[in-house]
Amino acid sequence: MESFKDLINGETPVLVDFYADWCGPCKAMSPVIKEVAAETRGQARVIKVDIDRSSDAARAYNVQAVPTFIIFKKGQIAWRHAGMIDKNSLVNALHQAMS
Repeated sequence: MESFKDLINGETPVLVDFYADWCGPCKAMSPVIKEVAAETRGQARVIKVDIDRSSDAARAYNVQAVPTFIIFKKGQIAWRHAGMIDKNSLVNALHQAMS
C-alpha cells in the first residue's frame, strides 16, 4: 500500500479531501467527491483523509477547517480550497493540474 507521501509525490495529480466524520459539509461533499473521482479516473487520484485519524497530515498542511481540498502535483500544492465547492470547480482545478 502506498503511503500518503508516495501518493502526493507521484506523477499523477492527487486531490486530497481533508474531512471529519462529524462535519456536516463534509458529508454533503461526499457524493460530489465520488463523482469527481469517477470523472477523472485514470488521469488523477482522489483520496480522503480523516483529520481526526491523520492529524499529522492535517497539521503538516495547515488544515484548519473541514472540508479542505488540496491538489498535489509532484509533491507540491497546486491548488487549495477550504469549504464546500461545486463539482465543476473541482474538476476544472484537477484538469489544470493535469496540464
